[in-house]
Amino acid sequence: MITGLRDGSGRWLRGDERGLRIGLYAAVAVVGLAMLAAPDDVGAIVLMVPLLAGALLLPPRRIPPFVLTVIAVLAVQTLISFEESIPTRRVVAFVAALGMAALVLGFNRRRSSLGVAGYASDALLTELRARLGRQAVMPALPAGWRAESHLRAAGGTQFAGDFVLTHLEPDERLRLLVVDVSGKGVAAGPKSLLLSGAFGSLLASTEPAEFLSEANHYVWRQDWPEGFATAVQLTLDLTTGDFVLRSAGHPPTVQLHAGSGRWTVHEGYEGAVLGLLEDETYDAVVGRMMPGDVLLLFTDGMVEAPGRDMSVGLDRLLGEVERTVHRRDDGFAHDLVERLGAQGDDCALVVVTRSPHVAAGPGALALEHRIGGAPGGPGS
Repeated sequence: MITGLRDGSGRWLRGDERGLRIGLYAAVAVVGLAMLAAPDDVGAIVLMVPLLAGALLLPPRRIPPFVLTVIAVLAVQTLISFEESIPTRRVVAFVAALGMAALVLGFNRRRSSLGVAGYASDALLTELRARLGRQAVMPALPAGWRAESHLRAAGGTQFAGDFVLTHLEPDERLRLLVVDVSGKGVAAGPKSLLLSGAFGSLLASTEPAEFLSEANHYVWRQDWPEGFATAVQLTLDLTTGDFVLRSAGHPPTVQLHAGSGRWTVHEGYEGAVLGLLEDETYDAVVGRMMPGDVLLLFTDGMVEAPGRDMSVGLDRLLGEVERTVHRRDDGFAHDLVERLGAQGDDCALVVVTRSPHVAAGPGALALEHRIGGAPGGPGS
């Protein structure tokens, strides 16, 4: 019920602009009259309430005249109420009001390029952040498979340069993408939002072998001064366990083999980061997940830290996974990110697990070799 009331009030504030303006100007007039009637009891600070309300709720084009009205009411009331001598407290209050008005106008100038009020722009950013979060939700997988992910932004913000995309095809091929955009936290947020939408469409409409090349062309066309992204793409056949990995300058994907208890670091096949070269091809590594195997895809915030080599962070991550992966509950990826992820960097982690209690696919021999766009496997 509370959520419904909040949403309804938000729609009213955004939709009935004329009524809102009348209400705010009426509030300024009422406060001005109250200050004239009782100048010692009603201080100038009361006018700051409608001023801040207008700054949050009015469209940018309506804010400058409203701010001037508030300052004019305060100036007129001051001159009328204190004809002989204006007390020091009122001078200080008037200067403070001018400073507040200057801040409101300054913020409004920056918002005017969007053409939306503070409340509406907050709602817009909230919706964009929610969409980015929904894209990272793992789809329901067939019996015997489990996947979960977690993202955390640097500095505790809600926008990050890391994001995860998933797409489950009707033939039970899971296509999964982990991306790390240059920059971190809020600074990388706009690029992350733009690329997540574009890459999400590409992921569902292109063949796996073509995806990174198309994504690279897209980033290249943006012509950002310092814009690039790393990415790792997984195509996993949920019937056989066969998978294909392609990487654009991304940290290596690692696989825990349940049968031997050993880790395989899938590396040595990475192409250039997205947006660096106009034309780039991306080789692949092919493998198979046997029952009980675990696959980890992550961004550099999980294994890198200032003054620490990536191999040290990787060993730490793998050791923690090996100790806890087979006795875990939901939230395993979340716990790993919160405990091991770098505090000053964006972090993303995806954990894919094949249950040890199902039969392996046909031809269940561990397969791992390098290919260069050759046919065969789930991602050809």
